[in-house]
Amino acid sequence: MAIMLLLCCAVILSCIIANRFSSKFGMPALLCFMALGMIFGSDGLLKISFNDYTMTEQLCTVALIFIMFYGGFGTKWQTARPVAVKATILSTLGVVITALLTCWFCYGILHFSWSESFLIGAVLSSTDAASVFSILRSKNLNLKNATAPLLEIESGSNDPMAYMLTMIALAMISGSSSTPIPVMMFTQIVFGAAIGIFNAFVGIAVLQKGDIVSEGMDTVFVIALALLSYAFPTVIGGNGYLSVYLTGIILGNSPISNKITLVHFFDGINGLAQILIFFLLGLLAFPHRLPEIFLPSLAIAVFLTFAARPAAVFLLMLPFRPSLRQCVLISWSGLRGAASIVFAIMVIASGVSLEHDLFHIVFFISMLSVAIQGSLLPLAARKLDMVDNTSDIRKTFNDYQDDSELTLMRMYIPKGHNWENRLVEEVSFPTGSLALMIKRENETLIPRGNTRIHAEDTLILSVPAYHSENDGKLKEIQITLTHPWCGKCIAELELPDHLLIALIKRRDENLIPQGSTRIYTGDRVVIYK
Repeated sequence: MAIMLLLCCAVILSCIIANRFSSKFGMPALLCFMALGMIFGSDGLLKISFNDYTMTEQLCTVALIFIMFYGGFGTKWQTARPVAVKATILSTLGVVITALLTCWFCYGILHFSWSESFLIGAVLSSTDAASVFSILRSKNLNLKNATAPLLEIESGSNDPMAYMLTMIALAMISGSSSTPIPVMMFTQIVFGAAIGIFNAFVGIAVLQKGDIVSEGMDTVFVIALALLSYAFPTVIGGNGYLSVYLTGIILGNSPISNKITLVHFFDGINGLAQILIFFLLGLLAFPHRLPEIFLPSLAIAVFLTFAARPAAVFLLMLPFRPSLRQCVLISWSGLRGAASIVFAIMVIASGVSLEHDLFHIVFFISMLSVAIQGSLLPLAARKLDMVDNTSDIRKTFNDYQDDSELTLMRMYIPKGHNWENRLVEEVSFPTGSLALMIKRENETLIPRGNTRIHAEDTLILSVPAYHSENDGKLKEIQITLTHPWCGKCIAELELPDHLLIALIKRRDENLIPQGSTRIYTGDRVVIYK
C-alpha cells in the first residue's frame, strides 16, 4: 500500500513539474502528462505493466464527471449568453456532422466496416474542454468576437452528444440493446436534462439556506451533487454527462455562498482529473504498436482537422455571418482529448469485438491534436488577428473577480450641495468609503481631515465593491453597440416608474447617474427594480 502511495505521489509531482516547464517551452501540459504515462508504461523506462481497461474506464469516468461539472460551474453565463445559441448548435449538430463525415471517410476511403467507422466517428466527434480551457487560460489568450466563450461553451457541452452517439454505435455493434435507437435518444436527452436541472435547483436551495449544510461542508455537498447528477440519470437510461454539465452551469451562475472558493476547489479537482486521464492514456499505450495504426490514424487526424471539423463549423456558422478568420480559428480549435479517450476506453472495456485497434487510434489522434493544434493555437490566433488584447480571458470564468474589495467612485459637488464649504472630517461619507483625492480645476489634492470641500470639486472615493449576484433586486446590464440605451442620456430613456438606474460602471470608475449622464458602449449599468 505504501509503495502504491509513493508511486501515485511521484506521478502527481512529476506532472506538476511537467506542467510548470511545459508553459516555458510553449508545449501543452496535457501532452507532457501523456508522455510521462508512456515513460512509466510497459514500453517506457519503468516498465509498469498495466492493461486493466475496466478499472481505467471507471477511474476516467469519475475524472470526466468533474471535468464536465467544472466546465459548466466555472463558465460565467453573463459572458457566454450572447454566443450560447451558436455554441449549442456546434455542440449538437456540429458533433453529428463531424461524426458522420468521419464515418464516411473511414468507410469509403479507409475501407473499415460501417459499424466500426461509425464508432470511430462517434468517439472522435467531440472537442476537448480540458485542452481548450488549459491552453486559453495558461496563455491568457482572449479572442475577438466572443470566440473564447463560444469555444468554452461548445467544448464543455459537446461531450453528451458524443457519448450518446458512442452508445448508439455500441448498441449496433453488440446487438445487445433491445431499446429502439429513437427511444434511447429520447431518454438520454430528456432524463439527462430534467435530472440535471432539478438537481441544480435543489443544490441552490440547500446552499442558500446555511442551516442545512454546516459550515465547511458545502464543498462535500457539491461533490455529492455532481456525482448524483451523473449516476442517477445513467442508471435510468439518461445522459449522465448532459445532466452533470447542466447542474454545473446552473449552480455556478446562481447566487450561492462561497462560490469563489468552490470554483477554485473544482479548478484543482479539474487539474487532477486531467492528469489522471492523460497519464492513464500514456500508461495504457504500447508505443511499439503505433506503426501498425500510424497511416490510418494519421489519415483520420488530417481529415478531422482539415475537412470534417471545418465543414461542420462553416456550415453551421454560415447563418450567423461570422468572419472567415473566426471560422478558421474555431475549426482549428477543435482539439481531441479527454472525452474521446474515456469513450474509447469505455468501448474496449465493454468487450465488443473490433477489427481495428480503437484505443491506439484514438491515442495517436489525441496526441497529434494536442501536440500540433494545441501548440499552434496561440500562433494561429495571432496570425488570424483574432487575439483581443483589450480584455482578460479570465473574465469568462466564475473565479475571476472583476472588482477588487474596494472600487472607485467619482462624485461631483455642485453649488448648493450640503458638503460645500465643509471639512472632510465633518462629512458623513458612506459606510466603508474613503476620500482618496479631490480634483479642483487643474489641481489634484490629497485630502486630509482639515481639507475644505469647495463647490465644483470632484471627489474620488473608494467604496466597497458592488457584486450584482448578491442582491436579487439589482441587475447589471452590459451596454453593447446595438443596445437601445447606447449613446443616449438617462433623461431620454423614459424609464418606467418601477425602474431606476442606480450606478454606471465605466472602466475603473463608478458613476452616480444624473439625467444628463450619457451611456456609452462598454458601460455596465446597474438598475434597481
